[in-house]
Amino acid sequence: MSASNSNYLLSGLTLPDGTSSDIQIANGVITAIGKSLPKNSTDEVIDFKGSVVLPGLVDLHTHLREPGKEDAETVLSGSMAAAKGGFVAISAMANTSPVADTAGVVEQVYALGQSAGFVDVFPIGAVTQGLNGETLSEIGAMADSNARVRVFSDDGNCVHDPLVMRRALEYVKKFNGVIAQHAQEPALTIGSQMNEGVNSSRLGLKGWPAVAEEAIIARDVLLADHVQSRLHICHLTTAGGVDIIRWAKARGINVTAEVTPHHLLLTDDYANSYDPIFKVNPPLRTQRDVEALREGLADGTIDIVATDHAPHPAEAKECEWQEAAFGMLGLESALSIVNQTMVQTGLLNWEGVAERMSRAPSRIAGYVNHGGKIEVGAPAHLTVINPTQTYRVDRDLVASRSRNTPFHGMELAGVIQGTFFRGIPTYLAGQLTSIHSNGSNSEAQGGSSR
Repeated sequence: MSASNSNYLLSGLTLPDGTSSDIQIANGVITAIGKSLPKNSTDEVIDFKGSVVLPGLVDLHTHLREPGKEDAETVLSGSMAAAKGGFVAISAMANTSPVADTAGVVEQVYALGQSAGFVDVFPIGAVTQGLNGETLSEIGAMADSNARVRVFSDDGNCVHDPLVMRRALEYVKKFNGVIAQHAQEPALTIGSQMNEGVNSSRLGLKGWPAVAEEAIIARDVLLADHVQSRLHICHLTTAGGVDIIRWAKARGINVTAEVTPHHLLLTDDYANSYDPIFKVNPPLRTQRDVEALREGLADGTIDIVATDHAPHPAEAKECEWQEAAFGMLGLESALSIVNQTMVQTGLLNWEGVAERMSRAPSRIAGYVNHGGKIEVGAPAHLTVINPTQTYRVDRDLVASRSRNTPFHGMELAGVIQGTFFRGIPTYLAGQLTSIHSNGSNSEAQGGSSR
């Protein structure tokens, strides 16, 4: 498979609006859309009968761990996992070692993504130096760097000082940047292990109360309104948080929010197993919260789905719950879970999925070459899924370096058939191929990176 001058005719597709169509691609661009398109002599024909095509997925919340924690993930392995999950662009969070709080680090991550060639990797810069919540990082230098950073977050930590948060919101206004907040009041969550509720009491694990998330969301939407800046709320998990975002949007406050696939599917009942695979921050909540999150995503209160893909080596999860790391894999299963929880339940149609997993995240982050319409002349960033085909999740087959998927053994509906990045199938027929590869890259073949 050549990574240049490659022409494809994708047949038998269903567009997000329900229309049956073929799509022709030449040199990275969509050149024709319509039924029964004629094959050009240079076209490679791929039959996708029974599958839905979406604009290539964009993730606004990915932990790639490199630099510094390459035993858990690298930019290359994370990019491969993204391509396998239908993504064409991902946003690398700043909690690396060293922290991505300087132009040098974000440029390194950006260059590694370009070299990997599976997806566009856009670094997210830290809000504060070392994620310490005290002194603003080199926000301007990162914005002016080759990485052109526009999203800043201390994710993993909350920017808990209201004055620091205000200053950050004010600073990013000059280039239309956005602050993405991990909403967790630290004074209310010291030593917390899981959602505060009936299950935490029964299990004897310190609870993480919903109010710790909601208090920060409420404070920050008011701050964003006060300084007239853009705020994004990471991994929303509570029914109360959905209500606050809905109230803020009704007032015209410039706030957006995301929900993760695991918070759309799983509840804190899974913690009853004491299996640390279900330990995540923010924690799995109650069924009532799950239902509120689904409703909020359906009605547009929650703007996007973001994976919060958080790989960890085996030793960080195969231990007692209290000692285990927070976090779950998410890239490879995200679209399947959205299909199962939102499409098959009638809460979203495929146009709604395209909006929440491609168009809206691209708008929020300013990724101008992503999230566009599937139309002639557009970049050929495409995701193809068979929504009725099912598969059983196997942690030993993931492309990530880590294996901490909470969905191991679960049967999910919706199988990724192909991912096209710049017109090249980076994932097709179970095989991963970089756009820089001629098809002989052995590390990129198959489902696993090791």
